[in-house]
Amino acid sequence: MERPAASMRWQIPFFTIWTGQAFSLLGSTLVQFALVWWLTSTTGSATILAMASLVAILPGVVLGPFIGALVDRWNRRVVLIVADSIVAAAIVILAAIYWAGAMQPWHIYVVMLVRSIAGSFHWTAMQASTSLMVPREHLSRVAGLNQMLNGAMNIAAPPLGALLLSVLPLNGILAIDVATALLAVAPLFFIDIPQPERRAAVVAAHGAKPSLWGEVGEGLRYIWNWPGVMGILLMAMVINFFHNPASTLLPILVTQHFGGEALELGWIQSVWGIGVVAGGLTLGVWGGFKRRILTSMAGLVCMGLGSLLVGLTPATAFWLALAGRLIAGFMNPIVNGPLFAILQDVVEPDMQGRVFNTVGSAASAMTPLGMVFAGPVADALGVQVWYVMGGLACVLMAVIGVLVPAIMHLEDKDRRPIRIQEEVPVAVPEPVRVTVE
Repeated sequence: MERPAASMRWQIPFFTIWTGQAFSLLGSTLVQFALVWWLTSTTGSATILAMASLVAILPGVVLGPFIGALVDRWNRRVVLIVADSIVAAAIVILAAIYWAGAMQPWHIYVVMLVRSIAGSFHWTAMQASTSLMVPREHLSRVAGLNQMLNGAMNIAAPPLGALLLSVLPLNGILAIDVATALLAVAPLFFIDIPQPERRAAVVAAHGAKPSLWGEVGEGLRYIWNWPGVMGILLMAMVINFFHNPASTLLPILVTQHFGGEALELGWIQSVWGIGVVAGGLTLGVWGGFKRRILTSMAGLVCMGLGSLLVGLTPATAFWLALAGRLIAGFMNPIVNGPLFAILQDVVEPDMQGRVFNTVGSAASAMTPLGMVFAGPVADALGVQVWYVMGGLACVLMAVIGVLVPAIMHLEDKDRRPIRIQEEVPVAVPEPVRVTVE
């Protein structure tokens, strides 16, 4: 499948779908806030909240490679329609249970599980479709807009959700999510999404699809045999292990180190979101350096320095911690946006579902693993040490990335691994028999 040319009118179909997905993301974020608040106000149990978080995270981590293989196998537009429709149907059922006055925490667990699995299908299909709808020179800008959108949702959803809960019953919030899901689904019935062509040819030749396990294995071998992608995966795992747990310890940092209260916690959380929005908007307008990997590595250094600043800030200089969080938030889309754009550009379209989900699953798994160690280490050495370690990990990974040729030349398409294509049976003619009289 050829990439779309820069001269083609790609903006209207892509951004029509993108806008619908943005509304759906808003509805989903509001419902997530409302459901967590219902669990908090109804049970007051930290264990129940922790279980809800695990239910929302673990399915994507565990099932990621299989979901990616299925997205590569199926029609991606159909995947998007079905995923959004399943989420809407689950919310309708939950609304009926709530209206009947029978809602229990386990109902929310089930809905969160369904939303998590459907969301993984949806995210993978959308990312894999973007590379076939957007010209390669605009992929970084689109990735920046996606990062900006996610940051804006993180800022707007909590206060907006709290406001809506004060004037609407929970059923009203659930209805908003259903309506936004319909807004996301409607354009997909009228706008075509290009599909990779190789799979159709292989199925036609063999008369059957390869096994799911075989396709998962093919995706793992594809990543393993590509040193540049494998290097990015290992870097992401290290960064997530050291950097992400620091965010979960932010309330402890504010209260115990800086002696702050809820207001200070709100400020330090808000400046991160503001930084993400500003960074995503900057990347969307600028697009990054011509060699996109340099944009990511430079952003990674600056993000690490921002985290170091938070970790090394004395208790009397809270404003310095705010500056560090703002810098780190601003650099987050500068790091992630170009990396997504590179993978969308260089990974073959019919492999993108498996590559995106396998990389994402392995990297995401490091966050809960890091959190296992975060508490004891913070209790022994102080919360600041995690910000210092996270910052150093970012800087170190950026230096390694610059020094490793396979990573620095990831964008060079001649560095792709040699891919063993499925053998297509060829009919061999019978030898001509000559009879001599």
